[in-house]
Amino acid sequence: MTVTILAVGDVVSEAGLDYLSRNLRRVKREQGADFTVVNGENAAGIGLNPSDAQAIFDAGADVITLGNHTWGKIRITGLLDSNDYILRPANFARRTPGRGWGVYDGPRGLRIGVISLIGRVNMDPNVENPFTTADAILSRMEADLVLVDFHAEATSEKLAMGWYLDGRASAVWGTHTHVPTADSQVLPQGTGYLTDLGMTGPARSVLGIQPELSINKFLGGLPRRYEAAGGPCKLEAAAFVVDTASKRCLEVRPIHLMG
Repeated sequence: MTVTILAVGDVVSEAGLDYLSRNLRRVKREQGADFTVVNGENAAGIGLNPSDAQAIFDAGADVITLGNHTWGKIRITGLLDSNDYILRPANFARRTPGRGWGVYDGPRGLRIGVISLIGRVNMDPNVENPFTTADAILSRMEADLVLVDFHAEATSEKLAMGWYLDGRASAVWGTHTHVPTADSQVLPQGTGYLTDLGMTGPARSVLGIQPELSINKFLGGLPRRYEAAGGPCKLEAAAFVVDTASKRCLEVRPIHLMG
């Protein structure tokens, strides 16, 4: 038996959230998705509000993962403690609210484990080692399949994590950089891997932001508040087809929807 896991790249801004709401269920049908994980840390621009989280669930997500902007909207704090289906990075300090992994009911009685991790290269170094954190979680997790969202800047760190977890996770994908990579593959021991899913939000933008605002920063202009770009949106994601008996990924299908 096979299952298809759909992983959706970072949802950016109200426009990205609206595009997700209008298109996610269609993508799920087209891909035959059995379980869907959406990174939602930029749904409110920087951070996630409780209403945004509900909209992502209403759109068809089973689990929401976060990243370095987890605390961008402090109103999410209480929801992180009460909602098991929203995961902040597991290697945040232990005193922070919420949880970084969970095991969920999948199709036909499958138990699907999801782990959220954050990298340390060119990110906030004040987090635990994501590699040893993954080891600790996997020693405790009782699941049929394991999925990992690694929210990191450096492609080298993401690739290293994929190889480190090869054979121990059915799928490892990267988020955070908002640009889809062309390295979808199945690693030798059966882990499906993609360095970055991309993003869901304004297509004519710099990572979802109005281009002129980003250009201003690189030209040394005065700091200005970032605002989401207008125009058409896109949804970037990947489908991981997994054999449930061997726990090996059979295929990784990148997805790019625009319009």
